[in-house]
Parts: sequence; C-alpha cells; structure tokens
Amino acid sequence: MEAQAAGITAAQWRDAQVIWDYHRLDHEPRPCPAGIALGSSDLGVATHAARLYHQGLFPVLVLTGANSPTTVARFPRGEATHYREHVLGLGVPEQAILIEPTATNTGQNIGRSRAVLRDAGVQPDSVLLISKPYMQRRAYATCRKLWPDVTPICTAESAGLTDYVHRLGDARPVIEHMVGDLQRIVAYPEQGFAIAQPVPASVLAAYQRLIEAGFTRRLLPG
Repeated sequence: MEAQAAGITAAQWRDAQVIWDYHRLDHEPRPCPAGIALGSSDLGVATHAARLYHQGLFPVLVLTGANSPTTVARFPRGEATHYREHVLGLGVPEQAILIEPTATNTGQNIGRSRAVLRDAGVQPDSVLLISKPYMQRRAYATCRKLWPDVTPICTAESAGLTDYVHRLGDARPVIEHMVGDLQRIVAYPEQGFAIAQPVPASVLAAYQRLIEAGFTRRLLPG
C-alpha cells in the first residue's frame, strides 16, 4: 500500500477513509444560474468546473481565491488567476468567467463570490459549489450560513481517496487537511461561520485517533 510506504498505517488509512466519506456530499449536479469554484492548491477543482460548464450546468463561473500558506508556492499569482488560466485552456470562454482574487478563507470565498455575482447582475437562487472532494461539507455548511437564500449544490471530482492521493502525490497533507476541515465543521457553528452538521460517533473517533497519531498541522491554533 502506497500509504504505508509513506509512513501511514493501515489503521490510519481506514480512519482517513471514514473522514473522507463523511466530508463528501456529492449532490446530484443540476442546472444553476452560476458555478463557484473554491480556490485551493488543487487544479482538479478548476478541471471539474470546466467539465460542468461544458455540460451546460451554469452560464457563469466564479473563480475565487487569493493565496494561503499552502498555495502560494504553487500558485504565486493567486488561486483564482491560475484557475482562470486553466479553465480558459479547457475551452471555457472568457465572457463566462468572473474572477474573485482576494478571498483567503471559505467564508470570504462565499461572501465575495456573492458580491461579484451581484455586481454582474446575477442573483441566483442556487449555485453549483465546486471544491476539493473533502471540502464539500464545510463549503455547504458555510454557504448555508452566510448565504441562506441560496441552495448550494456541492460537487467535486469523483475520484476515491486512493486515486485522489495518488494524483496529488502525498497522503499526509490530504489527511491533515481532512482532519483540519472536520475540526472546523465542529467548531465554526459556535463562532457564527457555518451551520451545524451532525457528526457520527464513528467519524469523531477516527478524527481523534488521527489527531493522536500526529495529523495536526492543519488544526486551528490554540
């Protein structure tokens, strides 16, 4: 197993799979007035957004994101800018693209994309929210809190955890991000950043074991 070769045990991999499955919502895509691709270090998000555009699921695509410590080396001109170059190369026309290049967290991704769409005269009642596979639940919870009059349809590439890690090349950062996202799903409702989501005991147990095993780099400070 590649994960074991990377220093990840079979038990840790099983725990990671539990959290991966929890994070994925995989709503059935349907036509919406707009798509929003959430910035990250993964160009697969932009690839999936271009695919959905060509399927005719939305007429306008917002690409949102500045940089974070995990993306600045890969995308020095900003996540949204690199996403734009990528989707243009995949045949999405310039006139279908709106850029939001300033957001540095998920709340800003949602709020500032909303403003960009409003300024373009688009007032959607639903959006296709396109993200990394394990980002779907947190994106949903954030959108439902900050933009309650819009229905978010969450979607991501269909790869499983093994194939996704193989494409990115390193299992540990993926697991660390999944653990960090789960912490935020639990913590952010009390801070007003997201709606509450039920978390099964089996998911919380897997999360705790991974924290005890040292997958902590993406946890909130303090």
